[in-house]
Amino acid sequence: MLKVYAIGDVHASWGHLWRALKATPLIDDQGNPTALMKSGDYQLVLTGDLIHPKTLMEYSLMTGIDNFDPENPQHLSSAARSQIRELNRLKRTFDACEGNMHILLGNHDDAALTHKFSLGSGFGTKHNEFDPSKGGREFPEELRTWMESFPREIIVGRTHFAHVGPMPTHAIFDEFFYSTREHKTWWEEHPDWVEMFGYVFGVYGHTVMKDGIHMDAEQRVAMIDALEAGQILELTFGPDLSQKPEARILSFKA
Repeated sequence: MLKVYAIGDVHASWGHLWRALKATPLIDDQGNPTALMKSGDYQLVLTGDLIHPKTLMEYSLMTGIDNFDPENPQHLSSAARSQIRELNRLKRTFDACEGNMHILLGNHDDAALTHKFSLGSGFGTKHNEFDPSKGGREFPEELRTWMESFPREIIVGRTHFAHVGPMPTHAIFDEFFYSTREHKTWWEEHPDWVEMFGYVFGVYGHTVMKDGIHMDAEQRVAMIDALEAGQILELTFGPDLSQKPEARILSFKA
């Protein structure tokens, strides 16, 4: 039997992330992997977007700076330092999990690594803290190498894990990706795309689920960007990994 615990986008909400991790039987109160985690029969998947708080208020809370200004290099440096510190903490846990913890590359992670696109949010926030051309700072080399190694998808049998969705273009964060809203709406309009690409079940983040994890009526798709709603997903696979796993939504105190 294989169990996978899937956790949605982080966006520098580190408190929510650690509470979610510790709500599983895989990470202890000190942030270390348990014996179950090291067994290989239990796996963790994070859907990516580790960085970039969603609102200016969250930037202020993270940095301790009132009226955080995304154009102020000193403010940006503080935001970068705070996230780098937490990324290093997460990397220590990741390394200790001995290959049983997986983090998908999100579009925000990709943008911060490549500087090809300057991202913001629907809340008027600009994410410049990792872009030196805008007054931010680069990732330390060790963190950069680690994040560049994040996969764009993980496939277990016929169950698909990715940041956005099942289409190959959903994992290419280019001009086309940012020119359309389809990457935010496909799961409502075309949940059958999961089956069209040969999967029996798909697990995705990227789109905030304010009311908690969403699964379509036929249980083909789980949209799990629901950390702030206090929910993660548990999948139990039978001996035949090509079959649809049993999905269960778990709640934790957010």
